[in-house]
Amino acid sequence: MLDSKTIEIVQSTVPVLKEHSKQIGKRFYELLFEKAPDLYNMFNQTNQKRGIQQEALSYAVYVAGEHITNLEAIKPVIERISQKHRAIGVKAEQYPVVGETLLQAVKDVLGDAASDDIIEAWGKAYGYIANAFIELEENLYKETESQPGGWEGYRSFYIDKKVEESNNVTSFYLKAKDDKAIASYKTGQYLTLAAAVPGEKYTHIRHYSLSEAPGKDYYRISVKREDAHDGAPAGIVSNYLHNQVETGSTLKFSAPAGDFVLDDSDQPVVLISGGIGITPLLSMLNTIVEKQPTRQVTFIHAAINGKTHAFKEHVAQLDKNNENVTSFTCYSSPSEEDRLGDDFDKEGYVDLELLQSIVSSKEAAFYFCGSIPFMEAILKALNRWDVPNEQIHYEVFSPVAILGEK
Repeated sequence: MLDSKTIEIVQSTVPVLKEHSKQIGKRFYELLFEKAPDLYNMFNQTNQKRGIQQEALSYAVYVAGEHITNLEAIKPVIERISQKHRAIGVKAEQYPVVGETLLQAVKDVLGDAASDDIIEAWGKAYGYIANAFIELEENLYKETESQPGGWEGYRSFYIDKKVEESNNVTSFYLKAKDDKAIASYKTGQYLTLAAAVPGEKYTHIRHYSLSEAPGKDYYRISVKREDAHDGAPAGIVSNYLHNQVETGSTLKFSAPAGDFVLDDSDQPVVLISGGIGITPLLSMLNTIVEKQPTRQVTFIHAAINGKTHAFKEHVAQLDKNNENVTSFTCYSSPSEEDRLGDDFDKEGYVDLELLQSIVSSKEAAFYFCGSIPFMEAILKALNRWDVPNEQIHYEVFSPVAILGEK
């Protein structure tokens, strides 16, 4: 345990680190990649360029500092980060260089304000926090490798089939190249791809939700093609997958990971997705249909229009064939074709009024996934409805893991 003086210094200096968090995060990665350029292969370079990874680091540091006497209070954050660390292969021996670099970044940014006492205290705090991560991640590695069909590191899979789900979403059916068994997974988890994109110096790491129910002899991920827009460049990996990877191509993935998983109770469940956020929720819907045919599930999806609406026919068929399934669709900008076909239920967005009109009771488990603005709106609506926190579950496609606390 940490001594009282260390705790006092850490907690008293958290506001200062928070104020300078972006600069510290930026400086940290500059130093880290100078010391260990091979780590470029472990980090999402797009997030680096956009500053998201730097923000995530600084967020984790000051949140841990705030809760240094009770890490249990931020257990969801620790578990989520640990799952991603296991997925990309972070090992215990890498933590010391990260700690040294972080303290150097704090010194560089704060200058004389970072006294020896402050650096020493944060050094002790980092070691304490790092040990919590290392212990949890060691257990995750053991569990992952020892499970039936499990493996360590990255394993080769070939594309058995490519299926277009909308004008910008394609599903990839993956089978193990060694023809051996593959690990099962919890509904809602993701695979991590290490993509060797032609022309790129470093490996690109991406997490993709599994969009099918577990228990098959294949994995399925469904990827949105990120086109250039509003000054943002096209997605390197998504365009590589859509435009260059073909049936028979080989890709490398680590074993399934993630803590955004469906509970197995019989409590009614509401699944709310926006855009490509449909992928983990579709896995949940398929699983409920297959394994819990009496569990009531309401599936709400928001899309721009029918052309971007992935899995539209599949969900409609599940609704038609299963009494426990009710589906609802919102289009923010429906086309004339959508209007003529009566292919959606509401023009606009998912809000509290809509939820209350189609969900019979707030005594349900609510799972949602999509863009951060979408999920912040859903979370705000559920809070206004006084839905208890323990009934609210979400997945953020961002290194910053908790909504509303960035």
